Parts: sequence; structure tokens; C-alpha cells
Amino acid sequence: MRHDDRNSPSSVNYNIEEYGTSLLLASKSNIMHISKKLAEAHASGAPAFSFEFFPPKTSQGVQNLYDRMDRMHDLGPSFVDVTWGAGGTQSHLTCEMVHFAQTVVGLETCMHLTCTDMAKEKVDGALSEAYKAGCTNILALRGDPPRDTEKWQAIEGGFRYALDLVKYIKAQYGDHFDIGVAGYPEGCDDQKDQDILMAHLKEKVDAGGTFIVTQMFYDVDNFCAWVDRCRAEGITVPIVPGIMPIQTHAAFLRRANGMNCKIPQAWIDVLEPIKNDDAAVREVGKGLVAEMCRRIISHGVLALHFYTMNLAQSTKMVLEELDLVSAGGTPTKKALPWRQSLGLSRREEDVRPVYWKNRHKSYVARTQDWDEFPNGRWGDSRSPAFGELDAYGIGLKGTNEQNIKTWGKPETLRDISDIFIRFIQNDLKTLPWSESPVTDEAQAIKEELINLNRRGLLTITSQPSVNGAKSSDPVHGWGPPGGYVYQKAYLELLISPALITEIIDRIDRTQTMTFHAVDKAGDARTNSSSDGPNAVTWGVFPGKEIVQPTIVETVSFLAWKDEAFRLGTDWAKCHPAGSPSRQIIDYVMDNWYLINIVDNDFHSTRGIFDLFDGLQVKNLDGPLESSRPTVNGHTPRPIAELNGNHKLTDGKVFQKVLN
Repeated sequence: MRHDDRNSPSSVNYNIEEYGTSLLLASKSNIMHISKKLAEAHASGAPAFSFEFFPPKTSQGVQNLYDRMDRMHDLGPSFVDVTWGAGGTQSHLTCEMVHFAQTVVGLETCMHLTCTDMAKEKVDGALSEAYKAGCTNILALRGDPPRDTEKWQAIEGGFRYALDLVKYIKAQYGDHFDIGVAGYPEGCDDQKDQDILMAHLKEKVDAGGTFIVTQMFYDVDNFCAWVDRCRAEGITVPIVPGIMPIQTHAAFLRRANGMNCKIPQAWIDVLEPIKNDDAAVREVGKGLVAEMCRRIISHGVLALHFYTMNLAQSTKMVLEELDLVSAGGTPTKKALPWRQSLGLSRREEDVRPVYWKNRHKSYVARTQDWDEFPNGRWGDSRSPAFGELDAYGIGLKGTNEQNIKTWGKPETLRDISDIFIRFIQNDLKTLPWSESPVTDEAQAIKEELINLNRRGLLTITSQPSVNGAKSSDPVHGWGPPGGYVYQKAYLELLISPALITEIIDRIDRTQTMTFHAVDKAGDARTNSSSDGPNAVTWGVFPGKEIVQPTIVETVSFLAWKDEAFRLGTDWAKCHPAGSPSRQIIDYVMDNWYLINIVDNDFHSTRGIFDLFDGLQVKNLDGPLESSRPTVNGHTPRPIAELNGNHKLTDGKVFQKVLN
């Protein structure tokens, strides 16, 4: 961030373009501004923290950063921001990252926007992209000059100062965007006079700036004095100090010197002797930066903005030292049992099918073109138009080599079941059907899940029953305080064709359980009397209607079926054609059934597992079966002949999916 050096009023002529109805501003109820989040943190006395990321230079770097952003979501930042290259050199990637963070990861995002080498048309395009992504926060900066330009100058038709940019955003978008501005406690390259800097900061705030993010620093005494002066000058908006964690000694010196930061002598004295030991520097640096943060917080500044340099560990170490997160991360308080998207059209989305419980990025991608989303009343806004798999790149992520390294080379059904067991035990962080580790709620049914998989019953998704847990419960809780949450026991499994008939017969005898079953070829059956939704989680909260955010329904299951079998087939293709691993995975995908089961008696904790008593896949260690085996000495009926259940291969349900 750079200073707005000037001695005369702005010369920009604000002839506002008419945007028309395509730029209808989002309702204020849908907007969460950073200044509001910071005010809430101050009122509660609990410090807020945030992260900065920058656009990587390679496509692999972008993918790695997306994965890291997804993991860092669970540390619970109030927001993240994404930088903007000089002249918008990486503007497309910045906008893409903002969209990913806001819409897919569900992080409140602030987009940097600079004046440097930026025509008004380019600024308009960037603001439009941010708006469409659901981003409601902009950090308005003058920016650095391009590397081949020694002295900063505005281009024709562009903006000269950040003040001009603040005014322009405010004039075009009103209160839609929260506008952050830069603060410089230690001055900047082209201006050291703090009187001038303070006057310019006051102008930016008076023009519409609603929060201040400072340049990095290590001199806490100077920062606190600067904050006091801001307040004395009548600058009352939240101030967010920029914190640069210490990664290595060389990087620490390079960044501090590059920003002309004063380094306390005490820091130099303790870091110099260990400068060649990166691990020691990181450990000592963690303590130094954490103590700096404590002093900032004690001065009444309850916000910390970490310049992560696209890395997680050093920032996480400081947060742990401050007890702002636990060693395992401290997830953000959940408004719903699944991670919300903060895209512009999705902020009021409050219903999702349970099948994508562990693949939220896939669900967001496949529904990104929907104009409306299911709501708690399940009205006409329910859309069956799930995006095609190829169109959205929903297949298995990672290279063949990476996936083989993760899941090995299974050659028998037992090898496959062992992979599922290792996932449940948290030895593996992903499965082809799960892009995130097993959740804490699975601990309640961990042994039951392991037992099923040990017998060759492969569990993809599950949830235990919950009967009135408080909404503040650290494992099951979600929604506003003072409420209670409930859920039905749910299992989704891959089942051998040798067992599917027996399992369905047992389900039919319970009178409390419903199911949907389908194979890769599309032979689908259910005992549900309706193709409408069946709520599997719900919550009761003071002053609100009952919220029912997670459902099971036929239309969504058949869309999920295509994705589930596609993922398994992609996994098989990681291995050479004709290899034992390719054959065994293909065998399961081509022959086994995907089944979901709901125990509608939410008081029952074990009934859904009792269904499988005495059932086990034969030949877990042996050769593949060339045909469907027998159960209890007789050949099972074809699934199409099961009494009491109806096929889904024709009629209105499949018609909806095809449409």
C-alpha cells in the first residue's frame, strides 16, 4: 500500500454512468461489511483477525492456494483480502480469487483496488466483477508504480489519488461496498511527513472510508501513538494493524527493510544468533509477534490483519500462541450445519441436499447458474438443473501420482475397505468422495462406521441422530444462540449386489426408515412415498420458524449418483489399464449400489446400524465375483422386482433430472 502524495484537490470529473437495472444494489440485509464485523468484535471484547493473500504466478500455485484458503477457513477469520497487481496486471486472477473465496469457500472477502495505471473502464470492470461475486468490501489504494516506471503518475482518464477512488466507488455504488483505506504509522516511500499523511487519511475517511488497514510494522509504541493521534484528529473508524509473521530470518529482514519498518533492537538481539536455523527463527518469531499483538490488543485495538504471504503455518502459530485458535483450529460459528456460500445470490440459501456434505465446492459449482435456491419452505425455487459434470470440472482432483500416493494401490476389496477405515480414523484426510477430513460429529458413531467398513460395507457419508442439542454445542451446534438442533441418523454407502436385496427387505420391515438405491447403470429404487424433500436436520430457535437446512430428496440423489460414480471411475483411471487396482475399483463402480438410508425416528441411535447385523461381503481378500452372488443360499431377486418399492427409471422424477 502506498501514500497518496498530492498538493491540490482532485481533478477527476465525476460524470456517473447510468448502470440501469443490471446494477440493482443488494439489500442491506444480505450485506456483511468489514466495519460492522470489527465493531461487533470491539463490542464483544473478542479480537478479530483476518488474512491477506496475493495472486500466485502459476496455475499450480493457484490451486495450492485455493486448497490452503479452504483449510484456513476453519481458523475462523473475520475476513480475507486479495491484493491487486500494479495496473491490474493480475486483475483477472484477483477477481477469480475473490469469487472463489466468497462463493465457494464462504469467506467474507475484501478486494484490493488500486489507481495505478488503471483507466476508469478497468476500475468499472473490477467493481462489477466484485459486485457479481458477492464481495461487499473494497480496499481503495493508490498503489505502487509499475516496476518499469520510477515516478508514479496517473494515466489519462484515470484516478490520481486513492481519495478519488473512494469518492468514485461511493458515488457509483452508494453503501453497497464498505471502503477500506490505507494508513501509514511509519510513513511511506514518497512521504514521511506525518502531518500530511494524517490530513490525507482524514480526507479519505471523510469521503467514505469506513475502516483503515495499516502497512506492516514492528514498532508497537509508535503504532499506539499513531492510533491515539488518529482519534485526536477525529478519525473514529476501526483501525486494523498489519501484522507480518516471521517465516525465516532473511525474509524477515527483506520485508522489513523493503517497507522501511523499524525493527526493535531486542528483536535483532534474539534473532541474530539463530538466523541460520529456520525452525528456531519461526519459534522465537512466533513469541515476538504474539507479544506485539498482545500489546496492540491491550491498547484497545481488537483487530489483527496477517500478511500471510500465502503461507499458513507461521500465522497459525501466532494465533495459537494468542489462544485465538486451538491447535486443531477454531471453526467459525456456524449459521447452518453446512458451510455457507457468500455469493451475491446465495446469501439467503438455507437448504441443501445431504449428499454433498463433504463436497461443498462441487455443490456450489454445479448450482452456480441457479437464479434461486431452495428455501426452508421448499417452494418453487427448488431447481433440478444441476450442472453437467464435464461443464464444471467436478471430477477427481489431483494427478494420478498424487492420488496413488494418497490412497495407495488397492488390489482387493479389503484393501478398499481399509482405505475407508483409515479415513474414518483420520489417518487419511480425503477420499474420492470427500474433499475434507472426517468431522468431529463422526466420533459418536466412529466404531460403528469402522465395523461396517471392516465388513465391506463402504460408508461415504453419515451423521448420527441428535435429539435436542443446544445450538451452542461445540460439535453439533449451529444457528443463533438459545436454540436446539436435531437430526436423523443417516448413512450413505456403496453396497455389494449380493447384499442389496437383503438390506432393502430389512429397511422395509422397520417402518421408520426410507431409502434411495441406484447403480451406475441407473437402476434406481426407493420406498419413499414422495419424491419431495425429507428434512434430516432442523433447528428450533427463539423468535424464528423451524429451520430445516439439510434434506434428502430423489431429484438431488439422482444428480449426486452421476457424480459419485464418476469420482470412483476417475479414481480407477489413476491406475494403469489392466492393473489389479484398476480392475477392483472398476468392479465396485460397475456392479455395486449407492444407497442412502434415513432413520426417521430421530430418537433412535443404533437402529440404522442394526440393519446390517450379520451382513458381510464375502471374498474380501479373494478374486472378483463374475456374477452377483447368493444370500443365505439363494439367488437374490433382481432389484426391479422388489415388492413395496417403485422404480425411478421413468416417470416425472427422471424427467425432471433430464430437464
